[in-house]
Amino acid sequence: MEGMTRPTFAEMLAMPGVIEECELRSTFGFMAYHGGALEEATDVIARNAAAMCGASYYGVVQPESIQVHVSSIGVSPDQSAMLATFLDHVEIVVTVHGFGRRPLPSSLLLGGTNRRLATHVAGHLRQALPDYSVVDDLDQIPLDLRGVHARNPVNFPRSTGIQIELPPRIRSHAAHSQTLVETLATAALTWPP
Repeated sequence: MEGMTRPTFAEMLAMPGVIEECELRSTFGFMAYHGGALEEATDVIARNAAAMCGASYYGVVQPESIQVHVSSIGVSPDQSAMLATFLDHVEIVVTVHGFGRRPLPSSLLLGGTNRRLATHVAGHLRQALPDYSVVDDLDQIPLDLRGVHARNPVNFPRSTGIQIELPPRIRSHAAHSQTLVETLATAALTWPP
């Protein structure tokens, strides 16, 4: 991509094979806008958790042939009517991302500005997934994975939200991934605590 400008969110959405999804249910929402082949299984986890607890869902699924990473601060409701509708509908949101860093192979990182929700979700995750390190202390999360920028869509709903960064290990392990889905759904159903 050297010498080329990166596509905008709207341009990426218009690419052949990219699928934008939105299901409006409750005012608790799950998002995964780096889904499909880009951050594998993130859309599946968010979609299934939302369906399990009656929450709303917004996702973008990219095919193998594209895999364009639009930075979170570039994912704007000004460039997608569907995203704007979703963000206007939900009160609070959990955004599901994937990351891969050798020093953090078993870490689930909970960023975003709603720290009360982060603590609530972290408690559920620690109990259900003891083989993973659940990090909800922002100071322990790498700066670029904290999700606290004002233009990050996780912070747009009225009560903002959290982003959960998932390593490849949990996204590729069917049983662990299913436990994660069930746990996120339970955390949503028991919010507010």
